[in-house]
Amino acid sequence: MAALAGLVVYLLFLYLNHSIFGAGPATIAIQVLAAVLMIWARITFGMRSFHAAASPTRGGLVRSGPYRYIRHPIYAAILYFLWAGIAAHPWWGSLTAGLLASAMLAVRMAAEEKLLILTYPEYAEYARTTARVLPFFL
Repeated sequence: MAALAGLVVYLLFLYLNHSIFGAGPATIAIQVLAAVLMIWARITFGMRSFHAAASPTRGGLVRSGPYRYIRHPIYAAILYFLWAGIAAHPWWGSLTAGLLASAMLAVRMAAEEKLLILTYPEYAEYARTTARVLPFFL
């Protein structure tokens, strides 16, 4: 929960400093695609994707939709959107907030993955064969 609170603070900082939205065709396109990924992931995962704690939900491991390529497409969408905005408005404040927000997401992913392995033993194999946030790379 602390990581979520930190993430919200850093995103709010970027918003208040006009550093969160893209400014040109490339960064806006990345953000639109990030929003599409977020929606696709939410639809695929269903209503159980709406919870604040980084804890697994009942209903089984989801491996369809964007989860076929990325273990954390919702977090990935946030990162893509965030860094596209920062790329459009680079300054020390936006870069620092971006790094801290990314760290908060990394903490949530790590905590979630530990709990997923305990809840769904097949998650370990899924994690070995599926990228965390960047398909085919990371």
